[in-house]
Amino acid sequence: MNSVSVRALLVRGMLAGLAAGVLALITAYLLGEPHVDAAIAFEEAHSHDHGGGEELVSRTMQATGGLATGILVYGVALGGIAALAFCVALGRVGRFGPRATAALLALGAFVAVFLVPFLKYPANPPAVGDPDTLDQRTALFFLMIALSMLLAIGAVILGKRLAPRLGNWHATVAAGAALAVAVGLAYAFLPSGDNVPEGFPATLLWQFRLSALAVQLVLWTGFGLVFGELAERLVAPKKARERQPGAAVTPTA
Repeated sequence: MNSVSVRALLVRGMLAGLAAGVLALITAYLLGEPHVDAAIAFEEAHSHDHGGGEELVSRTMQATGGLATGILVYGVALGGIAALAFCVALGRVGRFGPRATAALLALGAFVAVFLVPFLKYPANPPAVGDPDTLDQRTALFFLMIALSMLLAIGAVILGKRLAPRLGNWHATVAAGAALAVAVGLAYAFLPSGDNVPEGFPATLLWQFRLSALAVQLVLWTGFGLVFGELAERLVAPKKARERQPGAAVTPTA
């Protein structure tokens, strides 16, 4: 793949990330923000500091401009990184076309970058977690992301090494089992970062975490579908035209 194709895919990846970010933003605003407001209300009702310090950024700005900026920048950045990973993966992870490769990449990224770390260190709304341990919990979360990505890459390499001897199916199962064991060991040895205060509504905590999961699911699903279509049109334009409804079919003699 030449530099022109890589650059074109990078631009398309960032555009797909932006489009997916818009979808994720709508999901976060509709599903996540009401739970954030409820958590803030709980925190204020149980706070011992009633001085009402100066508010540097209003809640309205946080829920609109701040939320939009964070999610859209996040989507564009991840879209660009995923596009570069797509350039490496295309043709190297099996006989998959651009669309299927993009879908597999989005699925793998969702699992490795979000789901595996999320299951160990789930998202917490305001009022959950000791502020004094914020730096430690943040460091543990990013450590889990790094471990998850390294283990996922290792599982792919292991599967490719085992495939000539075991066949694709058994190699995939063996690599998946090795990945599950390694992730389980990481879960067991890394400290827990969950610290829910007494009296915090369990239903609210569960709903907030489900909304965080939904935002990421929408983000990566949207990216996989949009980028897959854009990549297909660039890398295999003939196949993309043939799949379009109403495309002219060249008669054969």
